[in-house]
Amino acid sequence: MVNLFDPEDKNIDLAWCPGCGNFGILKALKRALTELKIKPESLVLVSGIGQAAKTPQYFKTNMFNGLHGRALPVATAIKACNPELTVIAEGGDGDMYGEGGNHFLHAIRRNPNLTNIVHNNMVYGLTKGQASPTSRKGFKTPVQVNGVFLEPFNPLAVAIALNASFVARAFIGDEEQTVEILKEAIKHKGYALVDIFQPCVSFNKL
Repeated sequence: MVNLFDPEDKNIDLAWCPGCGNFGILKALKRALTELKIKPESLVLVSGIGQAAKTPQYFKTNMFNGLHGRALPVATAIKACNPELTVIAEGGDGDMYGEGGNHFLHAIRRNPNLTNIVHNNMVYGLTKGQASPTSRKGFKTPVQVNGVFLEPFNPLAVAIALNASFVARAFIGDEEQTVEILKEAIKHKGYALVDIFQPCVSFNKL
């Protein structure tokens, strides 16, 4: 039987920089889905705009790529229309916490049965290195030449304060732990946030 979520599949043309943390998240998610025996026809991956939002394109499954910051309301609607589907919303920190910040808050309130994976590299990578909501104070960019003067947005603290039913943070440098966290998040009944720290080798190597 062919494994349609093969983590070692090399027959795809990836549009990320060599060393990008997105590669690790892609592999970890494919491993998690495979180990959970989730069938491709029962899965929908939803994303917005950005480097992280390209992730669903590298799966042989159902996917929807929408507007910047709008992955969560689309994912919520898909789950409401077909509760039997496994629905995962993917995006970067800018996509989910910036443009999609309002939807992030209300998804937690509604507690839909879906998984929200955030690729958190603390920078806007697709648009060449602007500060994102999670950029560290003092972080210098081509736009913020004197450094970011705001404290970073803390998504985990916000999620916990809003009584999110599943909140986790991973680091893609630890693939095994990331796989286990993703598996638990996907199995969870309700909204599950998985914020994954990753490097941006071009604009924020962490």
